[in-house]
Amino acid sequence: MKNKVITYFKHNKITKPFEVDQLIISAFIYKNNISLKNNKLIKSYLITSMKKTNNKLFNTFLDLINNEIHEFNFEELIKLFEYVISPSDRIVNGAVYTPKNIRTYITNTVLKKRKDISTIKIADISCGCGGFLFNAAQNLKKLTNETYKNIFEKNIFGLDIQEYSIQRTKLLLSLLALINGEDIPEFKFNLFVGDALIFNWNDYISDFSGFNIILGNPPYVCARNLNIETKKLLKNWSVSSTGNSDLYIPFFQIAIENLASEGILGYITMNTFFKSLNGRALREYFQNKQLNFQIIDFGCEQIFRSRNTYTCICFIKNKISSYLEYYKSESNNLNDKKQFNKIKYSLLNSKKGWNLKDTDIISKIEEIGSPFGEKYKTSHGLATLKNDIYIFKPIYEDEKYYYFNKDKDYKIEKELCKSIINSNKLSSSYSLKDLEEKIIFPYNRDTHSSAKLIKESILKTKYPEAYRYLLSKKDILAKRDKGSGKYEDWFAFGRTQSLNVIGNKLFLPKMSNKTPSSIISTDKDLLFYNGIAIVGHTKKELLLIKRIIESRLFWYYIKTTSKPYSSDYYSLNGNYINNFGIYNFSDEEINYILKEKNQKKLDLFIENKYGIQL
Repeated sequence: MKNKVITYFKHNKITKPFEVDQLIISAFIYKNNISLKNNKLIKSYLITSMKKTNNKLFNTFLDLINNEIHEFNFEELIKLFEYVISPSDRIVNGAVYTPKNIRTYITNTVLKKRKDISTIKIADISCGCGGFLFNAAQNLKKLTNETYKNIFEKNIFGLDIQEYSIQRTKLLLSLLALINGEDIPEFKFNLFVGDALIFNWNDYISDFSGFNIILGNPPYVCARNLNIETKKLLKNWSVSSTGNSDLYIPFFQIAIENLASEGILGYITMNTFFKSLNGRALREYFQNKQLNFQIIDFGCEQIFRSRNTYTCICFIKNKISSYLEYYKSESNNLNDKKQFNKIKYSLLNSKKGWNLKDTDIISKIEEIGSPFGEKYKTSHGLATLKNDIYIFKPIYEDEKYYYFNKDKDYKIEKELCKSIINSNKLSSSYSLKDLEEKIIFPYNRDTHSSAKLIKESILKTKYPEAYRYLLSKKDILAKRDKGSGKYEDWFAFGRTQSLNVIGNKLFLPKMSNKTPSSIISTDKDLLFYNGIAIVGHTKKELLLIKRIIESRLFWYYIKTTSKPYSSDYYSLNGNYINNFGIYNFSDEEINYILKEKNQKKLDLFIENKYGIQL
């Protein structure tokens, strides 16, 4: 349905929010045979001639709805409102449709925890098109039997940065009242257009002492997609002070600071703050506050079809508690009874990241020996920011050139190229030779100095084929970093990391769905990209860590503490492996580990040294 509706609007050049909403609202009224006499807002969106014979545009849209939607109910209306947000707005503002079962569960849960239902103030401070407020209003109606007019006026509050989102929320709530017999000229709404990062509720609500309930789905915008103005505003919030903050992070602090005493926050949001660097200040904030906090973690389950995100539900009561509660769940089991794992705040480490599963075993692993991150140096691969231009697989070669095809045939001077592997493709079935590609490397480097970019004049005269090829891609290279990148020269790599000579290397993928495969290389000229490598150690040291990384204990640690991805993949990036404790093995024990061929015996040996039974 989504793509066909969007195609319809594009084909008919319907781009203004009012024009889009006019068709949607009119179709909803027509399909549900709703009687409308008084409501001014809905009437202003109604196409005056809703009969098929009189309006070709509406007729076509109605046929599309008839074909794509079996029953045009409120849930389909909410979906439509979210679908027709432009892709650019979606990226900038993080709007996303929240499934009905998630909204229902969060709304029901927070309301069950309240006794003062009739005077309650419920807010969504990033309300989008009003899905959560719709559920809240419905619940209040059932619990109090109040009119929607009074509920909208006294109990429901919303904020969004987009004016059309607030307008759609008003339409949604008006239709909810209308279909339940409340057809009055005008409702008084507490719905405001504004940026939550700077919005002051005291300016809009007299005698404001906080909301009893804040619920919703904070915006899903990663740091790289934030504009300069938003990045400046993030600095006003202490939880955004570590790493490059994603937009959802300050919405916790904003919500908590706008909660009444014993008020309740209910969010569906990303779970990356458990371990991420940019979540460190948020973790510290929670630990300092020590509020009553429940987490229902969905792990690697994809809740939102339109976003590749990993989420959790957070319930936070503005009341002091010495521990938080954690539960690993699936979205289709939300209503089951949950046996939460209680974890004392004093046992959590905001700097290292929160271990919320099997905390005793994980803590034991991390307390043993020396942390991985202190004992072993890791390096990330080359970052050209345009790998498809610099990296290629030769079709054939002669004494002077490599030949390859990218949109057409090219040849590149062999002297300007280096061997490189994508270490993220590592598996037990691949050798280094299988993974080897070539990279155009416009740098001079040796073992005693930093790599230096070749001057353009030398590149042009000494390597004319490479220069001609790169020059043909100059416009594409200029678009790296959204066109705002500052490079030493136009043909330089996007980042300067991993340019220098590195001796022994143990290559690892960035993520894995099983015990990680790793390969050691002693070739100082071999480069890598995408994955990670442990560098700067003797071959014996690398052989030892290779055996540990390939152990059952290490994989258990990764699966329990690391960031999950779809298909049961887990991250192996430094932040997720740095706290793994490396036991101080004796020389005799190291020799045994290096020689033992039976993996089961080796796993038991290592686990015995850690005092852990898996």
